[in-house]
Amino acid sequence: MQLTNAEEQIMQILWRLQEGAVKDIRNEFPDPKPARNTVSTIIRILEKKGHVDHKTYGNVHVYFPLTKKEDYSKKQLLGLMKNYFNNSFPALASFFAKETDLSVQELEELLEQTKKEIKKSMKNSEE
Repeated sequence: MQLTNAEEQIMQILWRLQEGAVKDIRNEFPDPKPARNTVSTIIRILEKKGHVDHKTYGNVHVYFPLTKKEDYSKKQLLGLMKNYFNNSFPALASFFAKETDLSVQELEELLEQTKKEIKKSMKNSEE
């Protein structure tokens, strides 16, 4: 499920737009914009990999993501944790806390949000 930087840029745009033609996607890039053929090629690669599909209206293809942003984000974050932090969430959280200079209040908010998510997850698994 690993995407190249260019593929991920396109996916970020499609996740934000929900759907778009090559022209729409290209317009979301900052200047200098990539060539139309470049965007079209990357979209076709994403389609072959199963991340994107399209609908055809006349001679225009409108592309939309098949991979959900949440699923991709989860897989990337879990891979990062496994490959760089010995599969340790505390090590990952500690790294980000140091690198982003989180305040004590922000760390407490993070802890509270984590507790809420764990409780919600446990409640859902009991149902």
